[in-house]
Amino acid sequence: MSISIKDRSDSDLLPAAAAALSAEDRALLVNALKNKLQNLAMEDADILTTLSPQVRKRVDALRELQGQHDELQAKFLEESAALETKYQKLYEPLYTKRYEIVNGIVEVEGVNVAPLDQGDNQGTGDGTEKGVPNFWLNAMLNNEILAEEISEYDEEALEFLKDIKWCRVNDPKGFKLEFFFDTNPFFKNSVLTKTYLMVDDELPVLDKAIGTDIEWYPGKCLTQKSFTKMQKNGLENVEPVIQVEDYESFFEFFKPPQVPEEDVGFDILDDSLEQLQYQMEHDYEIGSIIRVKVIPHAVALFTGELGEDEDYEVTEYDDEEEKYEKKSNRAQTEEGQQVVHVQQIAEQE
Repeated sequence: MSISIKDRSDSDLLPAAAAALSAEDRALLVNALKNKLQNLAMEDADILTTLSPQVRKRVDALRELQGQHDELQAKFLEESAALETKYQKLYEPLYTKRYEIVNGIVEVEGVNVAPLDQGDNQGTGDGTEKGVPNFWLNAMLNNEILAEEISEYDEEALEFLKDIKWCRVNDPKGFKLEFFFDTNPFFKNSVLTKTYLMVDDELPVLDKAIGTDIEWYPGKCLTQKSFTKMQKNGLENVEPVIQVEDYESFFEFFKPPQVPEEDVGFDILDDSLEQLQYQMEHDYEIGSIIRVKVIPHAVALFTGELGEDEDYEVTEYDDEEEKYEKKSNRAQTEEGQQVVHVQQIAEQE
């Protein structure tokens, strides 16, 4: 899988900023990434010149086999996309039932529920709680990578999370995550979304990610905190100055890193590109974990059956997809830095 990235602490760019890049400038950035990957491939090819003629012929035969394998792999991915679409429709009724049970809309047969006025509906253990409290919060916390993204302050807000869904986006290609929230004291939005859009090219790469502009209630923003600091104004006068400090929060996920605007003076060959690549890759990794692991396997995560040291029981399709992503989508620079490109699995439908 993969992506590119830009540190939010370095620039407070809105999702619209990437759209401000001209098609020519965006193509320049994409080509720069492709050239780096091509150069790596050329460097890897240098090993062939060190082989004896006999070994070289054997390696050439192996490369031909690899080419045949890759052709079959491409066909597999194309067919699996259609298969995924078919089964996504079959999953939907199950996800709907899960939503209804988790949020107490329907009751499971055999459960005797005491009147709500006999308890506080917050998990007192006396039969008064509704649905499965904190289902999605605990499911996410039981994923090792996601747990690192969730601060203690985020947890109270994520207790209001009712459901997470995803769907494919076809024009341009990509996928969208939807987070459904109950009425809460932190923000007005009932749905927060995150969309990943891909460049439809020979080497598919992440074009941009778009998140929701969260409408925080006054004093409730979890990604920033404002405070008043007394500052001297002249020799004797002291006046209060409001300062804003960024906080690490899961909700930064909805304000993803972006390619800077063309007037920023961004050098696509300097260290800023490496940092951008890393941050975008991490952002995409979080989105992919939610799409591939959390949504379909939320119950196993909630119960802890899908632990840190074990993965869910994969199907043959899942296993092939994961192996292909891991082997095909990361290259290393000479300095050991990751040059990232996105091989979006099964995008062609």
